[in-house]
Parts: sequence; C-alpha cells; structure tokens
Amino acid sequence: MKKIRWSDFSLVSKIMIEVGVLAVLLFSINMLFYARINNSMQEMDDVYASNAQITELGQVFDDVHDSMYQYLKVKSSQALMDYYQNEAKYRQELEKLNERNIDDSVKLLEKKIRKMSESYLSCTAGTVAAKRGRNVEKYKQEYDESLELYSYIQSSMDELNKQLFKENSQTYAALRAVMRYLEISNMMIMLLVVICGMFLLIMATREMFLPLTNMAETAQLVGQGNFNVKMPPADSRDELGTVTRAFNTMVDNLGLYIARTKASMEKEQQMIERELLMETHLKEAQLKYLQSQINPHFLFNSLNAGVQLAMMEDAEKTSIFVEKMADFFRYNVKKGEEDATLEEELEAVDNYIYILNVRFAGDIHFSKKVECDVENVRVPSMILQPVVENAVNHGIRNIDWEGHIDLSVEKWNDHIEISVRDNGLGMTGEQIQRVLSKKVHSSSGEGDSTGIGMNNVISRLELYYERDGLMEIYSEGEGMGTEVVINIPLERSEKNVQNPDC
Repeated sequence: MKKIRWSDFSLVSKIMIEVGVLAVLLFSINMLFYARINNSMQEMDDVYASNAQITELGQVFDDVHDSMYQYLKVKSSQALMDYYQNEAKYRQELEKLNERNIDDSVKLLEKKIRKMSESYLSCTAGTVAAKRGRNVEKYKQEYDESLELYSYIQSSMDELNKQLFKENSQTYAALRAVMRYLEISNMMIMLLVVICGMFLLIMATREMFLPLTNMAETAQLVGQGNFNVKMPPADSRDELGTVTRAFNTMVDNLGLYIARTKASMEKEQQMIERELLMETHLKEAQLKYLQSQINPHFLFNSLNAGVQLAMMEDAEKTSIFVEKMADFFRYNVKKGEEDATLEEELEAVDNYIYILNVRFAGDIHFSKKVECDVENVRVPSMILQPVVENAVNHGIRNIDWEGHIDLSVEKWNDHIEISVRDNGLGMTGEQIQRVLSKKVHSSSGEGDSTGIGMNNVISRLELYYERDGLMEIYSEGEGMGTEVVINIPLERSEKNVQNPDC
C-alpha cells in the first residue's frame, strides 16, 4: 500500500485541512472561555440581584406607608385603592424573603423583616378600617403602632442592605479577579493559536508565492497586448502546475482568438450597416412610390375647365382659377419627396375645394375650423387632400340633398386630431374595415381623382410615424355620413413653433 505524503495533497486540500484544524481549535477555546465567562456573569448578576431585591422591597414598603397616610389625610377612594394595590405588591415581595431558621445573619434578618412586616400590615389594615368606621380612638392606636413598626422595619432593611452589600462586594472582587484572569488567559491562548496558525499557513503556501508572482507579472504583460510571454514550465501535479500549463496554452491561443473576434465584429458591423442602409432605401422607395401616384387625367380635365371658363367669363376669374391650379400642382410636385407643415396641407385643401367649385358651379359646401398654434406641425405631404377628395367623390357626389364637408383640427396633450366629416352616403362596417385594412384599391384612371387614395394615405402615415392605427373611420350607416379622423403624434413635431399671430 502506497504511503500518502503531505506533499501529495492538493493545495485546496492542504489549506482546507489546516484551516479546519485551526477553526476547530479556535472554536473549542472560545466555547470554553464563553462557558467560564457566562458562569461568572451569572454569579455577578446574582450578586446584584439581592441588593436590587431589597431596594425594591424598601420602595414598595414606602409606597404602602405613603398611600396609607394619604388616605388618612384626605380619605379619598383613589387613595384607598392605591393603598390596597401597594399592600398586595408588598406582600408579593415579602414572599421572596427567607422564613426558615438558618444559621446565617442575613437570612435571619430577612425572616425578622418578614415577621415585622406582617405585623405592620395588620396594623395598617386596622388603621384604615378604624378610619373608615370613624373609630377615632382605635384609629390613633393602630396608627401609632404602625409608625413604630415602620421605623423598626426601615432600620432592619437598611441593616440588611448593608450586610448584603458587604458580602456582595467581597464576591464581586473575587469575580473581577477571575474575569481578569480569564481575559488575560484568553488573549494569550488566542495569540498563540493565531501565531501557530499563521506559521502553518505560510509553510503550506510558500510554494505558491513564487509561481503566483510570476503569473501576475506575466498576466499584466498579456493584458498590455504582449502575447509572446509565457510562464516557466511546471512539472508539479497540484493546481499550480495545472494552472501554469493552462495559462501558457491560453496565451498561445489568445492572440489568434482576438484576431478572429476582431474580424468577426468588423464583418458583423458591416452587415448591420448594410441592413440599415437597405432598410432606409426601402422606406425611401416606398414613400417615393406611394407619393408618385398622380393621375394625369385630373390635370387635363381641370385645365379644360379653365379653358372653358376663360371663354365664358372675364380673364380675372380665369387668372384666379389657373393660379389655384398652379398652386395645387406646384405643391404636389414640390412636396412629393418631403414632408410639409399642417398649414401647407390646409392651403392645398383650400385650393382643391376652389378648383372643384369652379368646375361644379359652387356645389361643394366646405367649412374649416382650425385651432391656433398647430399650423407649423410637420406632417407627411398630401394626406388631407385625398381624404377630402374621398369625401367628395364617395360621400356627397351622388346624393339628393345638399352636401357639406366639415374639416376641423384640434390639439390635445400628446396628439393633434384632424377630422373630415361629410353628410353623404355613409359607410357600412364592412366597408370601413376594408378601407382601414388597405383592401380597397382606387383606380388611377378616374377622371375626377388625383390618384392618391386612402391606401396611399394610410401607408404613408404608418411609414412616417412608424406606428399603426393613426386613421379612424366612423359612420352610423348608409345615408348617415362619414367621419375620417387622423391622429398626428406630437413627438415628431420638433419643428412645431407657436404661431406668433395667436
């Protein structure tokens, strides 16, 4: 059988064995001293408990006498109740005194005080009873006897307290000497144990100091980027040998790993930048595609109407009409690739309504209500005119009553609410869901349409604000009119400046 040597143990095992032995030794010594000190403290508590007991007894005794005197003086129910309470408490304290014949001066004095106290309580009870019965002669006799016993008992209590203090002082001095001895002994033994333990730990770990120092210096060089340094080869079988060999292997592979990681991060960064660029280009292409759907037939029809107007009326009205047409299409072409202010959008709606009223002899009844300080809010271009156009073509165009379109703009805490309401044909719930889900496709060849349908408006709102549900449609049914509500978030309105005219 192979003999196990101390050097065959691992570093962890050596440290655990030594620390364990040292901990058990310290724990045993501490428990021993704790038991001795605890016993001494208990004896000291007992020493002072006796004096405290006599002091408490004297205090209660004085309370009995004072409460009796107070009753005799004022004869109140409260004073009588205090007397009975103090008497009961004093009898409880008397039960703690000795009542047997013991060859001890202190115990005999306790017995004497107990007997005299019983006589005293009997006299006080007689005094109180005589006072309550208005028996003056007996009251004075009982009171004089109680005063005499009170004086004797007080003297006896003082004597007992002095004897106890004398005995307790001697006992306390002896206990202080024992405590001092225990304190010095404990310090010496603990110091000796600590010194021995430190010596054993140094002996066990001295072989670790030099390798650990070398490893710390080498690791610092590696941390500075020098991967050509290594630890001296180690043949030991303990943890230090294993760590040294692993450290050298790690240093060999660390340079290669860092190079690969750097190349991988560069490739990943390039891929992320490429994806972001593709996403940006895709959104720009979608916006440009959606904003480019203008029907040229609308332009031709409107210009024909301008020519007819020029033939029938004066040149001034024709000039205004052509100017409105130019403003409308100039805005459309100019804003096709950027956003606009809400004021510009409202002006485009006004131009559009003017053009329609020229073409249709003023049949379009339009009203507008806009709250102040919202005109400079940035919004996607060409989002209001298509909604108004939809209200004209699909709301009030083919009705038998006078059609009205009301546009309102209200500002709330976190958004701006734009409402376009008509009193036209109305919509069913199914039609509303089809429009909001972008399943209705308007034809770009309609003669009276700009070609920018509701799908276009909804898609551009979602792309611009990067959220859904910004448009809502309400209708109570066929013939009940329709309201289209657009909610514009204010977090993207950093360019919103209050109108100085408000």
